[in-house]
Amino acid sequence: MTDSKKNGRATFVLVHGAWAGSWSMMRVADLLTAKGHRVFAPTLSGLGERSHLAGPDINLTTHVNDVVNEVLWKDLDNIVLVGHSYSGIVITGVAERIGERIASIVYLDAFIPADGQSFADFAEDWELVGETIPAPPTSKGDYLDEKDRAWVDAKATPHPTASLKEKLRVTGAYQRVPKKTYIQATGWESPFGQTAEALGKDPSWTVRQVACGHDVGIDKPQELADLLVEAA
Repeated sequence: MTDSKKNGRATFVLVHGAWAGSWSMMRVADLLTAKGHRVFAPTLSGLGERSHLAGPDINLTTHVNDVVNEVLWKDLDNIVLVGHSYSGIVITGVAERIGERIASIVYLDAFIPADGQSFADFAEDWELVGETIPAPPTSKGDYLDEKDRAWVDAKATPHPTASLKEKLRVTGAYQRVPKKTYIQATGWESPFGQTAEALGKDPSWTVRQVACGHDVGIDKPQELADLLVEAA
């Protein structure tokens, strides 16, 4: 097994959000790699460059397995596990499986599910039908740079519906991870304000804010990279 702090290096596992892929984490991954850290950014099944695998059988368990197997097959240990948005649910599931390998967990403008919750519980007004859900349309102002908005629109892929509806068994394993960080993006009408406020009162958590839209890794990659190093 590798030691994430050997020679001052940390080992990051960056998990993208819904409708995205590892491409959405590459700016941050490149910055962390340039500083000598080890970075792994798996693309979840059915998305991004794995969108050809999309189908009704890809559920939340599939996505948890994607990340768990990334860690196990590459012999990663003492990892900094980062989940953006939907993947707050994914990394919570990962902590249930391999919590002993996680030194630090980071919820990046992300959902933290209670036992028995799914993404659908956070999106009650959404109609989650069919094998996949098209990416929600973006709007002017969602990104600090309109070129980034066009780039995201071109890259986004439909998301496997079953992964948004499967409920997660949560025992609270993520709470036992030694370091816990919540990063909130404050530049949009976020549903995560109450979560960040509540965790800010918990001494076992570190809460940080970034003044940008929801896709922090695209809007503010350098600031996010610095916060992730801090979280390590």
